[in-house]
Amino acid sequence: MSYVLAAALYFVIWWMVLFAILPFGVKSQFETGEVVPGSEGAAPQRPMLWRKALATTLVAIAIWAVVCLFVTGKVISLDAIHIGPMH
Repeated sequence: MSYVLAAALYFVIWWMVLFAILPFGVKSQFETGEVVPGSEGAAPQRPMLWRKALATTLVAIAIWAVVCLFVTGKVISLDAIHIGPMH
């Protein structure tokens, strides 16, 4: 696997994990009873983005390492993945 492919794979995994982690632990302003005037009540009170970015990075590294081991260890090859119409 080339470095560019490995970096692209990590980038895609990181964003997928981020969107999976974003909703955890979020309470809306409406739920906490502290709606800021002029904002939506469903807006998060404390989104904790730095903590979620760190958690996303750690989880993405673990998933990326497993995927790289599968690809470089010949458990699955990129040539075996069929993309396109089946015949």
